[in-house]
Amino acid sequence: KEQFLAKQTSEGRRVRVGEVDALPFKVPEEVVIEIMYKPQANFRVRPVTRCSATLDGHSEAVLVCSFSPDGRVLATGGGDKEIRLWDVFTLTPTDVLTGHNHWVQVLSWSPDGSTLVSGSREGVLLQWKHDGDYGSFKSKQLKAHSNYVTHVAWEPFHINPKCERFVSASKDATLKVWHVALGLQFSMSGHGSCVTCVKWGGEGYIYSSSQDKQLMVWNTENGAASNYLRGHGHWVNFVALNTDLCIRTGQFDHERRTFDKKEEAQDYAKSRYDAVIKRCGGERLASCSDDNTMFLWNPSKTCTPIGRMTGHQGAVLHLAFSPDGTMLASCGADKSVKLWNGIDGKFITTFRGHVAAVYHVSWSLDSRMLASGSKDTTLKLWSVATRDMVEDLSGHLDEIFSTDWAPDGQRVATGSKDKKVRIWVH
Repeated sequence: KEQFLAKQTSEGRRVRVGEVDALPFKVPEEVVIEIMYKPQANFRVRPVTRCSATLDGHSEAVLVCSFSPDGRVLATGGGDKEIRLWDVFTLTPTDVLTGHNHWVQVLSWSPDGSTLVSGSREGVLLQWKHDGDYGSFKSKQLKAHSNYVTHVAWEPFHINPKCERFVSASKDATLKVWHVALGLQFSMSGHGSCVTCVKWGGEGYIYSSSQDKQLMVWNTENGAASNYLRGHGHWVNFVALNTDLCIRTGQFDHERRTFDKKEEAQDYAKSRYDAVIKRCGGERLASCSDDNTMFLWNPSKTCTPIGRMTGHQGAVLHLAFSPDGTMLASCGADKSVKLWNGIDGKFITTFRGHVAAVYHVSWSLDSRMLASGSKDTTLKLWSVATRDMVEDLSGHLDEIFSTDWAPDGQRVATGSKDKKVRIWVH
């Protein structure tokens, strides 16, 4: 109607408004709709639908399981003080690594897969080197901390392709940076309580979270604290980077390509990292807390959060960015898994189905699905596109403490209190 009136008056015609009101106006045929879209992965990971193997061997609860960056070997650790290595293709044990005198709580592979670092409840780190084919492991003990080790993170492959530095966090409120050959490089203190999680970012910073309610940003060259990120009202349980997957796997991806030179591999790892950074507009850090909230940060630029994410009705226990960095999944004591936009922190959807606290979430390599392991003994698979449950996988007899989706996308491993490790495939 307004357009009709404007057209008539611009042409200099006299119009009576009352007569125009009596005319029937139709909605124009063309309506502009804004479509939100984002590029999808050009390959598809098949959903896991069945348990292909139950791996026996641990005599106590399995607390942690971790695939090697190339996805060939699975390492598991738990309350029996042993680390067991499994060949994922033959589903047989390849090695049992002993050396810890207390529960194994942390397992972390270097991005090139050459070294495995394990941390125990007594504060000891063991670093395991193998012969290049995951055989004849040799250990080196580091009396690292005066209390238990909570997390270990490696220097990204695209920064240092030699993979020789890593950082450990502990309940003794310190972080320590280690060199695989030279031992301790420097210790970082500044937190007032147990350091719960640590990540080594691709921008030259180390990020740590603590039970003193704050996160800290550290310089990787000298260990100086460069920033504090404050906002949480309770313990910070976990932090995740949107570049976690490409930092963890370096040059390995689903294409299984091989490189003749270290420089080529480093360039490829750098290109994978840059792709995520470009897509998300920078390295994002997410933190979750016992205060039922999460924060999204851009820590290399500013110490004010991008967004505060509320919605969980209980403590948020774990969170993980999708491999492409655009989404963030969180799970917690309120039995739900929630999905958020990884760039601005906006809420997307809630996945409900678990009947007890959800301990752990893992993404598929193509960012289309996520798996969650819960206290209710089930592993559930969720689709991002349909926002619905794809598979409900039962089999464990007790709560699932740890889940890991293989970096090549082929299988999921779960470690449980029932002392079993299960491998799930399509």
